[in-house]
Amino acid sequence: MPGVARVFLIAQAVFWSLSYVARPLVLLAVRPEPHFGDNVPDPRLAELGYDRGIALALQHVVFGLWVYAALVVAYAIWAHRRPLRRAAALDDPDFVPALVALYVLGMLGRAAGTASGSAGTAGEVDSANPMLAFLAVPASIAAIGLIIFLRPPDPRRTAVVLGALLVGELWWSSVVQSKTPILGAALALAIRFSMIGWNRRTALGVAGIGVLGVVGFGWLQSFKSTGTAARDAASVDAIYPENVQPFLSILRRFDLLEAATDALFYGPGGWLTPSEVAQHASLSLIPAPLLGLEKFQSGTAWADEVRGASVDMSTVTVSLAEGNFNEGYVLGGYPGVVVCAVFTFALLLAWSYSLYSRWFPVVVLGLAITGASTLFERGILGSMENLGKFVQTAVLAWLVYLVVEEFRRTESCVVTGEMESQRWV
Repeated sequence: MPGVARVFLIAQAVFWSLSYVARPLVLLAVRPEPHFGDNVPDPRLAELGYDRGIALALQHVVFGLWVYAALVVAYAIWAHRRPLRRAAALDDPDFVPALVALYVLGMLGRAAGTASGSAGTAGEVDSANPMLAFLAVPASIAAIGLIIFLRPPDPRRTAVVLGALLVGELWWSSVVQSKTPILGAALALAIRFSMIGWNRRTALGVAGIGVLGVVGFGWLQSFKSTGTAARDAASVDAIYPENVQPFLSILRRFDLLEAATDALFYGPGGWLTPSEVAQHASLSLIPAPLLGLEKFQSGTAWADEVRGASVDMSTVTVSLAEGNFNEGYVLGGYPGVVVCAVFTFALLLAWSYSLYSRWFPVVVLGLAITGASTLFERGILGSMENLGKFVQTAVLAWLVYLVVEEFRRTESCVVTGEMESQRWV
């Protein structure tokens, strides 16, 4: 597979392996009893028996993975002789300065959200301060863009800048208690090397950073729990083997096995009709103030209606990641799984081509998808919701780009005018 699409395919394989392989292996090895404060064991799987329950929950997932693998192989056969392109953004002198301006704006939003206690966490339905939450998004997009496209002539300066960006995303992952920022940054580093060229040192470096991000996430999370909470967390983790305990914090974030169990107990079909899916997906692209009504939130609906069909969710308000194969199975059985697999792969191809675009808003959309979990743990509805948010961010980024472009053009004209004046004098 040529180009950056190969990086995302590897990342998808790793992500789905952690959800559908690593987590089941831990459950089968430890067979923990479900109890409060630990979301790794699922009471529904434990009641069925972990071996039988996991096998039933993963049937439609295995089918979806075979369909997805067939799409990948077919595309790879078609595209393997196509020449690699050069990213047009590398030839735009205003591209990197615009990303720097976006990063500063986003970091100000992050700082304001952290200081005011409204930064939010993963799974929250509503943000305490939607404006600050929106302003924080450009920081992740700009960080990913700088990691991919920044090309300082000095290797030491490059290493310092990349290291600072990675540390900043790791810090933000800890603040919002989400794996997405640091995984997006690590993915951006892999994309950078896929464009520049791989060697053994860069491959080992990216793999090491990925492992460091996983371990570092749990280490940073340990500082957020003190007193009784820390003791409760330690007692929960004590039932697992010592070599597994460092990874429990991040493993709990890969919860697609729970979504697969939701789909098993809900059954195929009966959630939404095809017309309802098309309506909700199209309306997700329109900003809520322009739409004039509250938009459908697939993560919240999945928690209330799909998981709520087999788990008591009456006292819990949360937005869940449903996963593409799981959503497809609930919407239309195995044909629905095929549709969602095709949609996810088409979105991956669109993302890979967007990073080579010459249009700044299109590149920003690609960077936003890079830093989100859209291609990993969302279906059609969740992906369209994220795309709607990304379009608004792309508009903001485009306005920033126009301001930076005009400022640099004016500055260049002033400098040129001064040089002409001195030459005539």
